Amino acid sequence: MPAAAPAATRGGGRDGRPVADLVARLAGVPGRDGRLTHLEVRPGRRAELVSWPAWADPAVVAAQAARGIAQPWSHQVAAADAAWSGRHVVVSTGTASGKSLAYQLPALSAAAAGRGDRGRRGATTLYLAPTKALAHDQLESLRELRLDTRIATCDGDSSRDERDWARAFGEYVLTNPDMLHRSILPGHERWASFLGSLRYVVVDECHHYRGVFGAHVAHVLRRLRRLCEHYGASPTFVLASATTAEPAATAARLTGLEVEAVTHDGSPRGEVTLALWEPPLTTHTGENGAPVRRAATSEAADLLADLVAEDVHTLAFVRSRRGVEQVALTAAALLEEVDPALSGRVAAYRGGYLPEERRALEAALRRGDLVGLAATNALELGIDVSGLDAVIIAGFPGTRAALWQQVGRAGRGAQDALGVLIARDDPLDTYLVHHPDVLLGQPVEAQVFDPDNPHVLGPHLCAAAQERPLTEADLPHFGPRAAEVVATLTHAGLLRRRSRGWFWTDRRRAADLTDIRSAGGSPIALVESGTGRVVGTVDAGRAHGTAHTGAVYLHQGDTWLVESLDLDEHVASIVRHDPGYTTSAREVTDIVIRGEREHRVWGRCRLFLGDVEVSHQVVSYLKRSQPSGEVVGEQPLDLPAQSLATAAVWWTVPDDVLADAGLSADDIDLPGAAHAAEHCSIGLLPLVATCDRWDIGGVSTARHADTGVLTVFVHDGQPGGAGFAERGYRAARRWLRATRETIAACRCEHGCPSCVQSPKCGNQNNPLDKAGALRLLDVLLEHADPDTDAGPEADPDARPGS
Repeated sequence: MPAAAPAATRGGGRDGRPVADLVARLAGVPGRDGRLTHLEVRPGRRAELVSWPAWADPAVVAAQAARGIAQPWSHQVAAADAAWSGRHVVVSTGTASGKSLAYQLPALSAAAAGRGDRGRRGATTLYLAPTKALAHDQLESLRELRLDTRIATCDGDSSRDERDWARAFGEYVLTNPDMLHRSILPGHERWASFLGSLRYVVVDECHHYRGVFGAHVAHVLRRLRRLCEHYGASPTFVLASATTAEPAATAARLTGLEVEAVTHDGSPRGEVTLALWEPPLTTHTGENGAPVRRAATSEAADLLADLVAEDVHTLAFVRSRRGVEQVALTAAALLEEVDPALSGRVAAYRGGYLPEERRALEAALRRGDLVGLAATNALELGIDVSGLDAVIIAGFPGTRAALWQQVGRAGRGAQDALGVLIARDDPLDTYLVHHPDVLLGQPVEAQVFDPDNPHVLGPHLCAAAQERPLTEADLPHFGPRAAEVVATLTHAGLLRRRSRGWFWTDRRRAADLTDIRSAGGSPIALVESGTGRVVGTVDAGRAHGTAHTGAVYLHQGDTWLVESLDLDEHVASIVRHDPGYTTSAREVTDIVIRGEREHRVWGRCRLFLGDVEVSHQVVSYLKRSQPSGEVVGEQPLDLPAQSLATAAVWWTVPDDVLADAGLSADDIDLPGAAHAAEHCSIGLLPLVATCDRWDIGGVSTARHADTGVLTVFVHDGQPGGAGFAERGYRAARRWLRATRETIAACRCEHGCPSCVQSPKCGNQNNPLDKAGALRLLDVLLEHADPDTDAGPEADPDARPGS
């Protein structure tokens, strides 16, 4: 039954109907009993308007007034004042709170003030966005102001002439971290005039920089700062973020500078209603006879069709490109049955579309020609699609911050909004929709990334040395491990020490050797046989399991068969073919403990944080007929083992503890119990760390060679680690209690995808012992000590009112 909640009072649809009535109609459709698990209503707030700052350029103020902004909100001016005075600042407020004005006002004013009567280039600004689409949206927003500022984009879509113009004349240049890393910084001599005049660096949507990607971007920004110093500039950093925990500390870790935070949101906000929704179990069974829950995408398509039929302007977030297309097509088909005219009011929006196609969809949504849109998280960012009434989210997006960012796409201004979170058949999603206090009663997460990871730091030190010889004075820019890593690189012959510093010795461009969005080596190109056309790429770390010879590979809705995989040339040859079956790789995994950093004693059990080496080898693949999923064959593979040096959290349970608890091998399936606990804990780690289950891995054994006892490992999936395992160690009691609760609450008998089965298991989810996992976790948690994380989310016993 849904929890009691105050009634929403203002319009959720175009005719002003209350949001609560709308939710009641959605949940009241015959056959939907029990799907609404919780209803949360958050009150609106009034705007806090202030005066324009005296330093703001009159032309910039007039341009904003012409756009309809008569007065700014309080947080916009607080952040702009800090930036104008040269203080590094992060503005961390809600979606649609006008964060762009906070950096545009000082940047555009500085450009006008520095330009002078002779028309020379004024003070410059470098704007960084995580996606090209967001940068182009910002470009259109700036052009609408019709100011004299010389604005340009510089990215992979820019022509040579456009890049030359940006270097020579641009005052406000929009780009992304990838372009900064691969082109602007290595070619800094050509950007000397721009960098020497650099007044502001804007890092937009900075909450997206986490994990290995965040660590890479942190060092790209340090390389930028170093080169700016060389050209006589010391730019002020202005960061914009969705609401996040510890924004000042996160921004400082990202930039290497002291940053102040502006977090009080002065923008108006309507009432927000969030519904938690769980699809029902179906009559179908999956692996090992486990029950299967109806897909979140199918549920999303139904709800999208219902809302569009009621003229509720709705955005449905779907995790995959293929899922986006399926949701849009299914919703359109359902609407066709109601009224053929309605089917054309739904569309899909995802990466892979041409820029002009995306712009046309955005414009159609703003005009109201489209009422429903299914999209990937490309529209989670600050792209302007105002005027929405509702947001559907098919699957928890990974963090509470991302959830509220997506919900915030509806109800812009003082307009009320509806959000619906639909749980996937996944341990974390299942846990959250049945524990709404964990999702809604906690602060948003802190970003997790580790700039000191030597596997990330090393390549950037090489790139920096190629840009300008590294000196002793430069090393503090790159953190406390820089000297140690430079010594390692010098010993390996990649850097050479001379009187003027360390030089790059290789003929290759150092920046080309690092993909800042991946840490798994060069990606594998998927090349169509016969034509040589590159259809796409797959990360090197996943190629063995998804692009091996004989694999059935899905790409943008098409089915391909992999004819061969050449690991030396980084190429997989594929042909378009649907054989009527799917493939899933089987692998063997081993893990060796290389060093313990610290440990905690839980009675006679122990919890560890340390360094490990994980080896994976894909040894065969299974063919499964569709749609039954029945295994129809197994094919051996001859692929080399892959090795990963990374960080892990692990726990041990000695034999005598197992015996005392009646958990000997005669009582339960110990390997199956450990395996089931491992799977569910991997699924629940995103509860305490800003990661996805695909960012991490695990190994479990009833007797590990290094510990001599039952051991369960959960490790980061990137070389050197990304900080996720450490976060799990710090919040272990909360994390593992949630794991235990999820297994206990699941209604299946022997284990299913909502509790202990994993979609990425290399052993085909065998063996698994759900009941044994519960008993094992009870023994482990009996003497668990308080978590070491600070703050209310560290320990469930510390929640207010508990």
